[in-house]
Amino acid sequence: MQATFYDLEIVLQDKPGTLAKATEAIAQEQINLEGGATFKCGGEGIFHALFKTEKDATSAKKSLEKIGFKVREQTPVVVTDAEDKPGGAAKIYRSIAEQEVNVNFTYLATNTRVVIGADDPQKVTDALRSPTSTGVRR
Repeated sequence: MQATFYDLEIVLQDKPGTLAKATEAIAQEQINLEGGATFKCGGEGIFHALFKTEKDATSAKKSLEKIGFKVREQTPVVVTDAEDKPGGAAKIYRSIAEQEVNVNFTYLATNTRVVIGADDPQKVTDALRSPTSTGVRR
Protein backbone atom coordinates (compact mmCIF):
# COMPACT_ATOMS: atom_id res chain seq x y z
CA MET A 1 0.00 0.00 0.00
CA GLN A 2 1.19 3.49 -0.86
CA ALA A 3 -0.65 6.62 0.04
CA THR A 4 -0.20 10.32 0.48
CA PHE A 5 -0.44 11.41 4.10
CA TYR A 6 0.47 14.74 5.72
CA ASP A 7 3.36 15.55 8.05
CA LEU A 8 3.54 18.50 10.42
CA GLU A 9 6.96 19.71 11.55
CA ILE A 10 6.32 21.12 15.02
CA VAL A 11 8.86 23.00 17.15
CA LEU A 12 8.95 21.95 20.80
CA GLN A 13 10.71 23.61 23.70
CA ASP A 14 13.48 21.35 24.99
CA LYS A 15 11.90 20.72 28.38
CA PRO A 16 9.73 18.07 30.03
CA GLY A 17 6.06 18.02 29.12
CA THR A 18 6.06 19.81 25.78
CA LEU A 19 5.58 16.66 23.72
CA ALA A 20 2.74 15.61 26.02
CA LYS A 21 1.11 19.04 25.64
CA ALA A 22 1.36 18.88 21.84
CA THR A 23 -0.09 15.38 21.55
CA GLU A 24 -2.87 16.22 24.03
CA ALA A 25 -3.87 19.20 21.87
CA ILE A 26 -4.11 16.90 18.85
CA ALA A 27 -6.08 14.27 20.80
CA GLN A 28 -8.47 16.92 22.11
CA GLU A 29 -9.51 17.56 18.50
CA GLN A 30 -10.27 13.81 18.10
CA ILE A 31 -7.51 13.49 15.49
CA ASN A 32 -5.52 10.25 15.27
CA LEU A 33 -1.73 10.32 15.01
CA GLU A 34 -0.71 7.80 12.36
CA GLY A 35 2.97 8.05 13.33
CA GLY A 36 5.59 10.45 14.50
CA ALA A 37 9.18 11.04 15.49
CA THR A 38 10.97 13.55 17.69
CA PHE A 39 14.51 14.87 17.48
CA LYS A 40 16.62 17.27 19.46
CA CYS A 41 18.22 19.75 17.10
CA GLY A 42 19.98 23.03 17.83
CA GLY A 43 18.55 23.45 21.33
CA GLU A 44 14.96 22.74 20.38
CA GLY A 45 12.82 19.70 19.83
CA ILE A 46 11.40 18.82 16.43
CA PHE A 47 8.27 16.69 16.34
CA HIS A 48 7.17 15.20 13.03
CA ALA A 49 3.51 14.19 13.37
CA LEU A 50 1.75 12.12 10.71
CA PHE A 51 -1.90 12.50 9.69
CA LYS A 52 -4.02 10.54 7.24
CA THR A 53 -5.77 13.53 5.67
CA GLU A 54 -4.92 17.12 4.85
CA LYS A 55 -7.98 18.16 6.86
CA ASP A 56 -6.66 16.38 9.98
CA ALA A 57 -3.21 17.96 9.55
CA THR A 58 -4.71 21.43 9.10
CA SER A 59 -6.98 21.01 12.14
CA ALA A 60 -4.06 19.77 14.24
CA LYS A 61 -1.94 22.70 13.08
CA LYS A 62 -4.62 25.21 14.09
CA SER A 63 -5.04 23.55 17.49
CA LEU A 64 -1.28 23.55 18.12
CA GLU A 65 -0.79 27.15 17.02
CA LYS A 66 -3.71 28.26 19.18
CA ILE A 67 -1.81 27.16 22.31
CA GLY A 68 1.52 28.63 21.22
CA PHE A 69 3.32 25.93 19.23
CA LYS A 70 5.15 26.88 16.05
CA VAL A 71 4.39 24.61 13.09
CA ARG A 72 7.13 25.07 10.52
CA GLU A 73 5.70 23.01 7.70
CA GLN A 74 2.74 20.98 6.59
CA THR A 75 4.04 18.59 3.95
CA PRO A 76 2.48 15.84 1.85
CA VAL A 77 4.50 12.64 2.35
CA VAL A 78 4.46 9.16 0.89
CA VAL A 79 3.60 6.33 3.25
CA THR A 80 4.36 2.79 2.13
CA ASP A 81 4.32 -0.66 3.64
CA ALA A 82 7.70 -2.14 4.49
CA GLU A 83 8.81 -5.70 5.07
CA ASP A 84 9.67 -6.19 8.73
CA LYS A 85 12.95 -7.97 8.06
CA PRO A 86 16.58 -7.05 7.33
CA GLY A 87 16.83 -5.05 4.12
CA GLY A 88 13.13 -4.11 3.97
CA ALA A 89 13.76 -0.38 4.33
CA ALA A 90 16.91 -0.58 2.20
CA LYS A 91 14.86 -1.77 -0.81
CA ILE A 92 12.57 1.24 -0.45
CA TYR A 93 15.41 3.74 -0.19
CA ARG A 94 17.31 2.13 -3.09
CA SER A 95 14.26 2.46 -5.36
CA ILE A 96 13.99 6.14 -4.48
CA ALA A 97 17.73 6.70 -4.98
CA GLU A 98 17.58 5.11 -8.42
CA GLN A 99 15.05 7.78 -9.41
CA GLU A 100 17.49 10.43 -8.13
CA VAL A 101 15.03 11.79 -5.59
CA ASN A 102 16.47 13.35 -2.44
CA VAL A 103 14.84 12.21 0.81
CA ASN A 104 14.42 15.12 3.23
CA PHE A 105 13.28 13.01 6.18
CA THR A 106 11.94 9.57 6.94
CA TYR A 107 10.56 7.72 9.95
CA LEU A 108 8.45 4.69 10.81
CA ALA A 109 4.71 4.85 11.32
CA THR A 110 2.24 2.45 12.85
CA ASN A 111 1.71 -0.96 11.21
CA THR A 112 5.24 -1.30 9.77
CA ARG A 113 4.96 1.63 7.40
CA VAL A 114 7.73 3.98 6.30
CA VAL A 115 7.12 7.72 5.93
CA ILE A 116 9.15 9.52 3.26
CA GLY A 117 9.29 13.27 2.91
CA ALA A 118 10.90 14.44 -0.34
CA ASP A 119 10.98 17.42 -2.68
CA ASP A 120 9.05 15.43 -5.27
CA PRO A 121 6.52 13.06 -3.63
CA GLN A 122 5.21 11.93 -7.03
CA LYS A 123 8.65 10.62 -8.02
CA VAL A 124 8.80 8.72 -4.73
CA THR A 125 5.41 7.18 -5.46
CA ASP A 126 6.51 6.26 -8.98
CA ALA A 127 9.75 4.72 -7.68
CA LEU A 128 7.85 2.61 -5.17
CA ARG A 129 5.50 1.23 -7.81
CA SER A 130 8.42 -0.84 -9.07
CA PRO A 131 7.74 -4.52 -8.26
CA THR A 132 11.09 -4.94 -6.50
CA SER A 133 11.04 -1.78 -4.39
CA THR A 134 9.32 -2.98 -1.23
CA GLY A 135 8.82 -6.71 -1.57
CA VAL A 136 5.26 -6.09 -0.34
CA ARG A 137 2.34 -6.87 -2.62
CA ARG A 138 0.09 -3.94 -3.40
